[in-house]
Amino acid sequence: MRARRALIILALVAGVGAGAARSEARTAVFYYPWYGTQARDGSYLHWRQHWRLPPFDIASNFYPARGAYSSGDPRVVAAQMGEIADAGIDEVVTSWWGWGSFEDARLPAVIAAARANGLRVAAHIEPYGGRTIESVAADVQHLRSLGITDFYVYRPVQFAAEEWAALLSGLDGVRVFAETPLVGFAARAGFDGVYTYDVLSYGGGTFARLCAAAHRVKLLCLPSVGPGYAASRATGDRRMKPRRRGKTYDEMWRSALRARADEVTITSYNEWSEGTQIEPASSDPPMLGYLSYDGAYGLHGPAASRAYLARTACWVAVASGALVRRHSTFFAGPAAAGSRAAHTCTSVFS
Repeated sequence: MRARRALIILALVAGVGAGAARSEARTAVFYYPWYGTQARDGSYLHWRQHWRLPPFDIASNFYPARGAYSSGDPRVVAAQMGEIADAGIDEVVTSWWGWGSFEDARLPAVIAAARANGLRVAAHIEPYGGRTIESVAADVQHLRSLGITDFYVYRPVQFAAEEWAALLSGLDGVRVFAETPLVGFAARAGFDGVYTYDVLSYGGGTFARLCAAAHRVKLLCLPSVGPGYAASRATGDRRMKPRRRGKTYDEMWRSALRARADEVTITSYNEWSEGTQIEPASSDPPMLGYLSYDGAYGLHGPAASRAYLARTACWVAVASGALVRRHSTFFAGPAAAGSRAAHTCTSVFS
């Protein structure tokens, strides 16, 4: 039975040649603590975009299995962190919009729930109003006091490479990554690595070139993989990256591992407005017009609602070395002992 499961897992990662994947690549997932409900927060925050009327008509092409929830509900956050940990992911990269922001107020609860589940927490420093190099320097010091040492900077090209270099050269004990394919810019600026975040603009076909360029200048490469993109209900954006019943997600993971990624970043756990989420989605949404995960990886109905979390566990197990390739099959590697991710990866196909 174990050998049969190994062969099934081989089919999942067919095309990743022996030795092509970088061993023990870490994984991180982008997370959004910005949702609110009328009952808990006084408003349906981030569910009302584009003239939507929650709780049943929400700003997403998918409907959460949890319904339109509040990120301020400790039970919700604890359950979410449990799901992320169960998938074997190493780090939660939480969206952060500056001191005193809604996301800043939610940060201590996110950190507590994440650490209770053995997860590291990083900050995704967003392009908040009034962001300057000086404010980012203060941000890093503030967030370090909370134990955060990894920082992902969205839209770093807002400032010149020389401005970044002046800041980053004075920082010790932290890692700072730039959301950009401009490796030369990131190297001059003194970033530790690059990530792409945008799974619509940067598909798997861009990863090999990005990682090769990053490694030439001694930068880490953290390409971002995601299941798809669909944002029309939230923003009116008609562009779409179909999920193709999971094939899109699988292809991006294969490309990241072939590119010898140092870390794989996942877009996203719960960015519902852009439809990039892997958080469980309802298989029976309350209104017509919503998409679902039905058919993903051969799953249907309620079983499909968690399809992308289960598949993430499979890929994380491969990336981390919990499942390793030897010739034509995959076997449990040293990292598999006691690994929840390795167990999820095999049991989902039983």
